[in-house]
Amino acid sequence: MLLRGKVAVVTGGTRGIGLAIVKKYLAHGATVVLCGSRLETAEKAVAQIKAENPDAKVEGIAPDLQNAEEMEKALGAVRDKYGRLDILVNNAGISARESLYDYKPEDFEKIISLNVTSVFVGSQAAARIMKEQGGGVILNTSSMVSIYGQPSGCGYPTSKFAVNGMTKSLARELGKDNIRVNAVAPGVTNTDMVKVLPPELIKPIVSQIPLGRVGEPEEVADAFVFLASDMASYITGEILSVDGCGRS
Repeated sequence: MLLRGKVAVVTGGTRGIGLAIVKKYLAHGATVVLCGSRLETAEKAVAQIKAENPDAKVEGIAPDLQNAEEMEKALGAVRDKYGRLDILVNNAGISARESLYDYKPEDFEKIISLNVTSVFVGSQAAARIMKEQGGGVILNTSSMVSIYGQPSGCGYPTSKFAVNGMTKSLARELGKDNIRVNAVAPGVTNTDMVKVLPPELIKPIVSQIPLGRVGEPEEVADAFVFLASDMASYITGEILSVDGCGRS
């Protein structure tokens, strides 16, 4: 029960790693508000969780993560309802595999907007609340490709390099307000995003992983539990790789 009594908001919390984070946080005693791209998907995720655990303290919302006013209103409502906001997980994101020669500028902008702008908007809204209450934790989902890139779809690794930079910068800026900021950089993980990738792309990557397999969402979620907990009280500005490799 590492997060007993904590209040957390998890964006992109309806599936994959995000849903695994929500479930782990609930298991460790937190109250969780998950964000979906649509209220329908958020409510569906909540219903799934409630079916497994009727006593789960969870609800779903669907604010525009890139809209500063909406995020301030949404996170303010969480604070007003539960008395505080202890943890924000900026997990929502999209990927791409287009070659540079075929990449449309509008598609590049779409990735940057969701993967980077939403992290800034959410962090700003959360930090204002956390500063007032005396502290908190902001966690961002990065990626292994933020460390060494990928051979196509340059928008995704570019966005995750930016997330790393924002994580480190906010950690330095917000430390004085007792707000810790860290990121988790998953490797190849068994999510819907990875399942649609062709085997010829995944197999060479797996062959280079010492543990010889892809990771599971729950294994990545464990890192988010640790970094959100008081066990990580002296850790900030870190990009924690969870990729079975130890590459840096």
